[in-house]
Amino acid sequence: MIRLLIADDEKLEREALAELVQRRFEREVVLEMAENGRKAADTAVLWNADLILMDIEMPGMSGLDAARAVLAQRPSCRVIFVTAYSLFQYAHEAVHLGACDYLLKPVDPDELEASVRRAIRQIQTERKLEELAAAQPQPQPEPPAAGEEAEESPEEGENSQAALIMAHVRRYLEDNYMFDLSLDSVGEILHISPAYLSAQFKKYQKMNFLDCLTELRINAAKELLADPFRSSAEVASMVGYEDASYFARAFKKRTGMTPTQYRRQAGQKAKSDPEAEL
Repeated sequence: MIRLLIADDEKLEREALAELVQRRFEREVVLEMAENGRKAADTAVLWNADLILMDIEMPGMSGLDAARAVLAQRPSCRVIFVTAYSLFQYAHEAVHLGACDYLLKPVDPDELEASVRRAIRQIQTERKLEELAAAQPQPQPEPPAAGEEAEESPEEGENSQAALIMAHVRRYLEDNYMFDLSLDSVGEILHISPAYLSAQFKKYQKMNFLDCLTELRINAAKELLADPFRSSAEVASMVGYEDASYFARAFKKRTGMTPTQYRRQAGQKAKSDPEAEL
């Protein structure tokens, strides 16, 4: 079960979110609620929350400060900000903190469900990675001396396990590309060295770890650039790049165009082929 905390200083808002979550995730989550930022931070840490639906403007401690306090102690916790404020500064800080999403009130039920489901999948994938890491084969004993009966080679089973782990690493990247990922951070989850992870990923996924991560980010950026109201800097933050200039260089290297050129070309194509949008 996923431990989901709802933090909002408005009682009606808390109850509405709780009712929606219970209705759509009845057998998947257990709920707890907090009426201010300080209680949210304390509850999340003491209760070991997996996911928080966090308001931003709350008395005493803001949702941003509460999230910062929680993530300092529970970096694996996921946060979805649910707020009435569309200020770019808030959204930028939320992305910088590693928030899963930033939803505006009044929240669309389907949009909230989709956001929560993405977060749950991220949590479950990370848990699976940790389980697979714990189940990795232990070092094998020395081969038997001459004349002794040899046991069946474990190499095939080990290869199958390694392939399964790397497939889950790929899925982990697909679910978390928007966060600050690296060989070091994923290797830490699996308790293996970055160099070994790099070699195993390339062996079983037929591409480099960084190339895979970059491809996922650029493909997501292409979809986001279709929205003319999103700046390139905002898109960069949403797909995992803190530096908009670096994002522009990476995008051009992959596509042959800058984000602005790609957006212009995509817009022209949509106008010349209106049925493509249907």
